[in-house]
Amino acid sequence: MVENERDANSTADLVLLTGATGYVGGRLLQALEQRGVRLRCLARRPENLRARVGNAIEVVAGDVLDPETLPPALKGVKVAYYLIHSMGEKGSFEENDRRAAENFANAARDAGVERIIYLGGLGNEAETLSPHLRSRQEVGQILRASGVRVLEFRASIVIGSGSLSFEMIRSLVERLPIMITPKWVMRSAQPIAIEDLIAYLTAALDISLPESRVFEIGGADEVSYAEIMRVYARSREINVRMIPVPFLSPYLSSLWLGLVTPLYARIGRKLIESIVHSTVVQDQSALQAFDVKPMGIEAAIQRALINEERAFAETRWSDSLSSSGSLPAWSGVRFGTRFIDSRCVEVARPAAVTFQPIRRIGGDTGWYACNWLWHLRGWLDLLVGGIGVRRGRANAETLRVGDTVDFWRVEAYEPDRR
Repeated sequence: MVENERDANSTADLVLLTGATGYVGGRLLQALEQRGVRLRCLARRPENLRARVGNAIEVVAGDVLDPETLPPALKGVKVAYYLIHSMGEKGSFEENDRRAAENFANAARDAGVERIIYLGGLGNEAETLSPHLRSRQEVGQILRASGVRVLEFRASIVIGSGSLSFEMIRSLVERLPIMITPKWVMRSAQPIAIEDLIAYLTAALDISLPESRVFEIGGADEVSYAEIMRVYARSREINVRMIPVPFLSPYLSSLWLGLVTPLYARIGRKLIESIVHSTVVQDQSALQAFDVKPMGIEAAIQRALINEERAFAETRWSDSLSSSGSLPAWSGVRFGTRFIDSRCVEVARPAAVTFQPIRRIGGDTGWYACNWLWHLRGWLDLLVGGIGVRRGRANAETLRVGDTVDFWRVEAYEPDRR
C-alpha cells in the first residue's frame, strides 16, 4: 500500500490546475476549492474562468502550446494537474498533444515542480491502440521523461452528466428506440463514476510518491457498452431494442453516430476507435493504494441523473443578473436532456400586468409568435406517437408546477416573478 507520508500541511503547497474549464477539471476545481487547497488555474481565456471561481483562487493566462507563457504560471508550484488533451481540436490532435506535453514537462522541470498528476486513458499496451489512447499514453511517457515524478491515472469511460462518453450513450438511447448495433458495443469497459474519479485525483495530492507510478482505475463493474446503454434505458424507463450486426466499421459507425447525435460528429470516429478496444483494469493496485471504493454502473448512472435534476431544480435563471446590471445569457444551456433558452426584455409595467399574457400562453390562447408552427410541431409529435397539442391547459388563467401546457410541463413557477 502507498502510505500517506506527505506533510499534513500539504494543502499549503501551491497547486496548478490545467484544464479547469473542461468536464473533469471543472469538477476537480470545486473539490480542491472545498478542501482549501492553494490553487492556481491556467487558462487560455482567463476571463471566462474568473467569474466561476472564488476570490482565493488565482487564474493566470497561459497556453501549453505557447511555451513562453508557462514559466510564470508554474512559478512556486509544487504539484501540477495535467488534464489537457486535444481530441476536440482541429488538426492533428496527436501532434498537438505531443507538443503540449513536451512544453509543459520542460517548464515544470525548470520551475522545480515536485509532482505532476496526469489523467490518461485505460488501454492494454500490448494491443494496437487507437490514435486517441495511444496519444494519451504517449503524453504520460513524455511527462515522465522530464524527470519530474508523475502520478498517472489511466481511467475507463467516465459516467457523469456532461461526460462525453456518457452523453453519447444518453443521446443514442434517448433518440433510438431500435438500434442497429455494431459488434464493438459488446466490448468490455469498466466505467468509473465522476465522483470516484475526483476522489482519486484529490487523494493523489497526499500519497507518498518516491518515483513515478501508473495506476489503472475503473468502477466496480466490468460491463459491455451495450449493457451500459441498457442500464441507462432502465433508469430512464425507456424501452430500447438492440439488433446486432457483424459489419459497421468504426468509420461507418462514426457516420451513423454523426447523423443521430450531430453534437459528436467531429470526435465520433476518434471515440469509436477507442471503444473498439476493451478498457478494463488489469492492475488492481489502485484499490490498495487509495481509500476509494468505486461504485457500480447502476449507482453511477443513478447518481448522474440525480445530480442533474438537483442542478436544474436549484437554478434560477431570472436571478442571473450580474453586479453590472447586464441581462443574463442563458441561451443553449443544457441540464441533461433539457435545453434552456432564456430571453430577457425590460418592460416599464408592473410585474402583475407584464406576467398576465405570459400566464395565458398555450392552450386556447395559442402562442404569440408563429402560432401555426407550434401547431405543426404538435402534428409532427402526433405522427411519431406523441400527444401533440391535445392536452392543452387545465386552466387558461392560472399556472402551477406540474401543469401541462400543450406538450410542455411546468417545472418551476413563481407568480409574477418567473
